[in-house]
Amino acid sequence: MLPPHPDRRWTLAKQLGVHSAVVRFWGVDDWWEYETLMRTRNRFADQGFSLDVVEDRPPMQNVVRGTDGRDAEIETVKNLIRNMGRLDIDTYCWVWTENPLGAIRTSDSVPGRGDSQKTAYDHRWIKGLPDHPAAGITEEESWKNLQYFLDEVVPVAESAGVNLALHPDDPPRTPIRGVPRIVTSVEDYRRILDMYDSARHGITFCQGNFSAMNADIPSAIRRFGDRIHFVHFRDVDGDADSFVETWHDNGPTDMKTAIEAYQDIGFEGPLRPDHVPRMVGEDDRDEAMAGYTDMGRLFAIGYIKGLLE
Repeated sequence: MLPPHPDRRWTLAKQLGVHSAVVRFWGVDDWWEYETLMRTRNRFADQGFSLDVVEDRPPMQNVVRGTDGRDAEIETVKNLIRNMGRLDIDTYCWVWTENPLGAIRTSDSVPGRGDSQKTAYDHRWIKGLPDHPAAGITEEESWKNLQYFLDEVVPVAESAGVNLALHPDDPPRTPIRGVPRIVTSVEDYRRILDMYDSARHGITFCQGNFSAMNADIPSAIRRFGDRIHFVHFRDVDGDADSFVETWHDNGPTDMKTAIEAYQDIGFEGPLRPDHVPRMVGEDDRDEAMAGYTDMGRLFAIGYIKGLLE
C-alpha cells in the first residue's frame, strides 16, 4: 500500500520488483474526483506501477447509520466507482464500519522476537470507552442499510467493470462501543454475498481477520473462490476479543497452505502484506505508522515471493 505521491516507499517497492500498487489517499481532499484519480493513476504508471486497488472510503457515516444525507454520500461512492472504471483501476476495497470504529488496536508495542514491536487488540480496554454516537442503531437496521447501499452501488460497479471488495470488521467482533458490527464471520459473508448476487460484489480476504474469526483459512479461501477480489496477507495469534498481530512466518496459520489455496481457486488478483512489526531503528513518524513500517514489509514481501515460488 503506497501513498499517492512518490517517496521512499515507492523506491523500495520498485527495488523489490513490485509492479502492482494499492493506494490510500492520506490527507487528500475529494480524491474520488476524476482528475485526482487520473493524475494519481498516471503518476504510478510513469514510475512503472499498475494502480490496481483503491483502498480508501469517501465519507459514509450517514450511509452506515441510514440517516439524512446518505443518498448524497452514495452518489459520491458511485462517482468514485465510475471514475475508477474509466481509468482501468480494477478493485475498490471498502468497509462497512462506522468511523472511527475501523481497524482498532489497543497496543502498538507488544514485544516480539528480537525486541520488535507488534500491534494488538484487547477488548477489555475498549470497555472503558463511552458508547459511540451511533450506538442507538440496531443490528437489523445495519443489515437493512447495507442492503440499500448494495442495491444502489453494485449495478454501478457492474456497469463500470470494477470489483467491490468488502473488508471484514477489524476486529471481527460485535458490538464495539455499543455499535453492532455485521461483517464478523464466515456466515456474515455468506449472507452479504447472497444479498446481491453479482461477480462484482466480493471480498477483501484479510487473513488476519478470518483467523480471528476462528475460520479455517484454506477452507474459507476455497469456499469463497472467485468472489475473492483482493487479499491482505497477514496473521494473528488469538481471537476477536484478544489478539496479537504476528510476523508473517510466526503465526498459527500455515501460510504455505494459504498460498496453495489461492492457487487452487485460480486467484490472480492483487495481494499485499499487511500489519507488520516495527523493527529496530524505526521511529513513530506519521508515514511509518504502526503496522506499516518499511523493514517489516520488506521481510513480508520477500516471504510471500518465496512462498509463491
